[in-house]
Amino acid sequence: MPRGTANITRAGSRLGPLATAWSRLHAAVYRRTGGRFVPRWFGGPVLVLETVGAKSGRPRATPVIYGRRGDDLIVMASNAGHPRTPAWWVNLRKAGEGVAVIGWKRLRVRPRVVAREDDPGAWSALVEAYPAAEDYLRFTNREIPLIVLEPIE
Repeated sequence: MPRGTANITRAGSRLGPLATAWSRLHAAVYRRTGGRFVPRWFGGPVLVLETVGAKSGRPRATPVIYGRRGDDLIVMASNAGHPRTPAWWVNLRKAGEGVAVIGWKRLRVRPRVVAREDDPGAWSALVEAYPAAEDYLRFTNREIPLIVLEPIE
């Protein structure tokens, strides 16, 4: 994957309402087609994360790139390196759980933040799935959380 991938996705994330509309469309069509519509984004595998809006209380669905380590799903609240924390992370953190949709499979998950240096296996799983994740760290001074989505039995 070319090094410019992170720059492209970062530029796209700054399109405001257009980026929001694309994200909503992507999530809706992904769920309706069992992940056959844009199952990968710039090479990284995509899941749809369903949460409840922290302020609105309304259902939200957001496509998120992920890595896998055993049963755990690894995501990062990068917002493509934007200085603002992504809304899906604010919502998930407040709710304490959400649903990860991968293809037709729906998994209830609980988030657990891990430090890259304390859990290098989680970081490696994400970077292996989506190498551009590493580049997002240099785009902002904001701490970008690395999150393990643990299945809830």
